[in-house]
Amino acid sequence: MNEHKPQKPKKRFIAGAVCPRCSAMDRIVNFREGGRNYRECVECGFKDEIRLQSEPRELNTRVNSEAQPEEVAPVKLIEPAPAAKVKKVVKGQGADKPTEKGEKPQ
Repeated sequence: MNEHKPQKPKKRFIAGAVCPRCSAMDRIVNFREGGRNYRECVECGFKDEIRLQSEPRELNTRVNSEAQPEEVAPVKLIEPAPAAKVKKVVKGQGADKPTEKGEKPQ
């Protein structure tokens, strides 16, 4: 009574894909059959095996590489020079008096 039927592959549409034969857009489905990936156009019936490339290898960086650590050198801190003092002129109070640099404020 419970007969085991061969399962139909689950087909998924590939958004934005264009058929290489009939140039129909959004008519390509992707499915897996017998351990291989295929694409098929539901418009014209075009069917092709998709040969996927192997996974790209991870790029070597200083974080994941086995390189020897670089020498650690101490950092020299430099004290900033003291800022030149400039008198602030407030409007209405001595606006006609020159500043320390000898210039009249405008």
